[in-house]
Amino acid sequence: MRYREFGNTGIKVSEIGFGAWAIGGNEHGNSYGPTEDKMSLEAVAKALELGCNFFDTADVYGCGHSEELLGKALRSVRDRVVIATKVGGNFYSGPGRQDFSPDYVRFAIEKSLQRLQTDYLDVYQLHNPPLKLIERAETYAVLKELKREGKIRAWGVSIFDPVEGLAAIKLGNPDCIQVVYNIFTTKAADELFQRAQLVGCALVAREPLANGFLSGKYDDDSQFVAGDIRHDWPREYIRARTRAAHQLAQLAETASRTLTQMALKFVLARAEVSVVIPGIKTTEQCEHNLSASDADELGQAELTAIADLAARNFDIA
Repeated sequence: MRYREFGNTGIKVSEIGFGAWAIGGNEHGNSYGPTEDKMSLEAVAKALELGCNFFDTADVYGCGHSEELLGKALRSVRDRVVIATKVGGNFYSGPGRQDFSPDYVRFAIEKSLQRLQTDYLDVYQLHNPPLKLIERAETYAVLKELKREGKIRAWGVSIFDPVEGLAAIKLGNPDCIQVVYNIFTTKAADELFQRAQLVGCALVAREPLANGFLSGKYDDDSQFVAGDIRHDWPREYIRARTRAAHQLAQLAETASRTLTQMALKFVLARAEVSVVIPGIKTTEQCEHNLSASDADELGQAELTAIADLAARNFDIA
């Protein structure tokens, strides 16, 4: 496992982290299908064994269950791991509600600390706040207070659109930005990456496997159970993703690597990225995802071939 600096925070992280959304389970929906807690805990243990020290979750994942599992799995190694969680999804008051008010953030962090069995967080992130809040400097005041109080070591914002990240950097000077970046979605690299690097803001790359499609295990007819976020995705969208993945898998095969390894190495080819967080549910996924750190780097010929495929829309008819 290779390690990288987490922006200007002084924290060093494994370049491949553990994305803990899925281990929250499917009981409350908005996840990635069924899980078993025993398997989830074994996956976390395997990640530790393989040198992973960065674990990213959110209080809303499984309505706290993901945090509870990480708390159980990491309490004996707390001083050797970096725990990142998020706030803003007020599941205590019902599904779909957001709350970024100072009082709610202080309430929510205490709940997260209890579930994670720790008295501080390494990274605390606003969870997909709307742009109108991102553009208000006062939005970040409570996070800066929590940092001064020692409740958190660093804080950041998890976003959808790179424009939101640029606004957060300008108005709040966060320690990190979490953003989608993968072979299919590269918009963040246009301006956000450069700006973040310039100011010493760490970048957490999420969805590196494009919601699982860059694992190569799905086909045109793949179905997803109720509660899985992909359950209601349009069939044509699923087919487009699987066909694009098939083209990329053929390219990966010529380089004697798996599609997953190629997808993760594509993200890690950007020096601005501090850590990439593929979702992990099992020890098998853990071993395969983390193996990408020690795999050969993508050569310029591979990067060019990937760019050419993307320019041709992956030859999707």
